[in-house]
Amino acid sequence: MNVTFLIPIYQHKDEIGGVVASLEPYGLPCTIIDDGSDAATRAVLASLTQRFPRVSVHRRDRNGGRGAALKTGYRLAQQRGYTHALQLDADGQHDAADVPSFLREMEAHPTALVLGAPRFDSSAPRSRLYGRQLSRAMVWMATRSYDVEDPLCGFRGVPLAPAVALLERKATGDHMEFDPQFVIEMHRAGVPVRNVPTRVVYAEGGLSHFDMLRDNARMTRVYAKALLGAPWSRARGGDPSRDTADAGR
Repeated sequence: MNVTFLIPIYQHKDEIGGVVASLEPYGLPCTIIDDGSDAATRAVLASLTQRFPRVSVHRRDRNGGRGAALKTGYRLAQQRGYTHALQLDADGQHDAADVPSFLREMEAHPTALVLGAPRFDSSAPRSRLYGRQLSRAMVWMATRSYDVEDPLCGFRGVPLAPAVALLERKATGDHMEFDPQFVIEMHRAGVPVRNVPTRVVYAEGGLSHFDMLRDNARMTRVYAKALLGAPWSRARGGDPSRDTADAGR
């Protein structure tokens, strides 16, 4: 297993240095996808590549959205010879102390999509918690399983071969809707799912790119399409579970 950390970033210049420093003790290469950030963020990223030799930055010319950055990252990581990406967010929400737990799960289940199962403290906004519960229910219905504990957590271990293969055959969103859509489609493609408990903290006054109106609308469309394409919606008698592995392809 050849692993790189993968971090998409847009404008998180104040947080990214701490995130990268927290990963340094694990001795893994770190691939940062800069999704068209401003000059100040680019300068911070340039300094990090000087300070940490294992860090590389790939810059997208313009901001395309979280999903677009992640898709660029998966493809680039595979092209560079990595078999897995251990993905984290740039805003410092994820606890680097949980990296060993993810790596152990990825080693034990190298074909699996390893998802972070958040354990929130009092810093988590109630609106985000309610939204996550709704997303969990939608994904459970779309996959006809409880395999996915949380479809939104950005801390996840991604097997790159099935991930890139999925991107080549399936159109996926470019924004925040990508995270749950990717999980649904990987599950439908037969990729096993494993869940790792992880601490998630919302920093007071932290920068968030989640647009409550637009991104919730995008997720609603993803869930509606996924539910319409779920196996039971097309079943004609018999056991609809027979179609599960091929649903949505």
